[in-house]
Amino acid sequence: MTTTNDEQDAAAIEAALLELLEARTKTDLTPDQELFASGLVSSMFAMELIVHLEQTYQLSITGPDLKLDNFRTVAKMTALVLRLRDDSTVHSGA
Repeated sequence: MTTTNDEQDAAAIEAALLELLEARTKTDLTPDQELFASGLVSSMFAMELIVHLEQTYQLSITGPDLKLDNFRTVAKMTALVLRLRDDSTVHSGA
C-alpha cells in the first residue's frame, strides 16, 4: 500500500499535536477525542494552540477559521492545517 504526501503530512501533524497535548494534559488522547467538552483544554489554551499552529506550520489562522469547531479535536486541527497550507500554496502560486 502506498501513501501520499498529504497522508504522511497528516500523520506527522496529528502525531505532533497528540504529543504536545498529551504532554500538556498528562492524558492519553485519540485524534477524535473532544478536547473542550472533556475539560482537557481551556479557551486560554486554545489561544496557545492557535499561536503554536501558526508558528509551527507558517500559517495565518484568521476570520472564519478561528471558530471553536476547528480546534475541538486533533483530527480537526490537522485538517485545518492541511487546508490552510493547501490554500496558501494555491494563492502563492507555489
